[in-house]
Amino acid sequence: MKKSITDKINRLKEEKNAIILAHYYAPSEVQEIADYVGDSYYLAKTAKSTNTDIVVFCGVAFMGESVKILNPSKKVLMPDMSADCPMAHMADIQKIEELRKEYDDLAVVCYINSTAELKAHSDVCVTSSNAVKIVKALPNKNIFFIPDENLGRYVAEQVPDKNIILNSGYCPIHASVTADQVKKAKEKHPNALVLTHPECREDVLSLSDFIGSTAEILDFAKETQNDEFIICTEDGVAYPLNVNNPNKKFHFVAENFCCADMKLNTLDKVLHVLESEENEVMVSDDKRLSALRPLDRMLEIAK
Repeated sequence: MKKSITDKINRLKEEKNAIILAHYYAPSEVQEIADYVGDSYYLAKTAKSTNTDIVVFCGVAFMGESVKILNPSKKVLMPDMSADCPMAHMADIQKIEELRKEYDDLAVVCYINSTAELKAHSDVCVTSSNAVKIVKALPNKNIFFIPDENLGRYVAEQVPDKNIILNSGYCPIHASVTADQVKKAKEKHPNALVLTHPECREDVLSLSDFIGSTAEILDFAKETQNDEFIICTEDGVAYPLNVNNPNKKFHFVAENFCCADMKLNTLDKVLHVLESEENEVMVSDDKRLSALRPLDRMLEIAK
C-alpha cells in the first residue's frame, strides 16, 4: 500500500513539476519521500532555488506562509490546512505598538516561528540558530523578542549588554520538558550527552551538554565521538538521527514527545493535494511585502 502511494506521488511530482519539502518534525514516512528535509527557513530558501511550479510543504501554517512569502510565483500547497503552531500566534500587535512608544530605539525581533502578520509588524526575523548573532549585531539597545519567551531568555543570557524584553509565548512541546525528566533520563543513561533545543525552559537548558537548533543538534550528534544521547526536542528528529548515525543510541525525555499538528502531514494527504491542488497557501501582496522586509534584513545582517 505504502509503495503504491509513493509511486503515485513520484509520478505526479514529475507530471506537475512539483517538489515536496518536509520539516524534521513530520512523520518519518513523509520525510522519507520528501525531496528536502530541514527546518522551516532552510526549506523556504530551498524552494526559492528550485525551478518547480508547485511546492508541497509538509509542516504547519506559518511555514507554508514563509515559503509563499519567499516564493510568490510558486503554488504552495499544504497537506493539511488545519496544521498550525500555537506559539506562532503568541504575541500581541498592540503590545508591540505600546513598546515602540515607550522605547525610542526599540527593535522588534521576531522568531521565524510566527505568523506573517507578526512578521509584518517586526524589524528583523531570526532563526534559533542565528538569533544570538542577529541580536548582537543590531544597533538597538532595547529589544522586544517575540513570540518565544524561552528562546528570548536564552538570547538574553548570551547578549547581556542589551535590554531584552521577553514575551509570554512558548512552544507547548518544548516547554513541556521538565528538569526532573532530564535528571531521570541522565540517571538511566549516565554516559549520554543531553542535546536540547533553546525553546525548552531555562532549568532544562542548564542541565544540557549542548543547546542548539534542530539542524545544529543533528550536526552535533553526527560529528561528536560520543555514541549515546538524550534528546530534548520533538521526536520527529529520531528519523534523521538514526539514518545518519546507525551505530549511536538516542533517548527522548518522554514517550510520544511529538507535535500533533506536525503529524497531520501524512502520505495520503500529500497524494491528495498533488492530485487536487487544493489547500493552496495565499498571502496578500501587502502582507507578503511587509513580512518579507524583516526576513531580508535577517539575511543582510547574517552575511
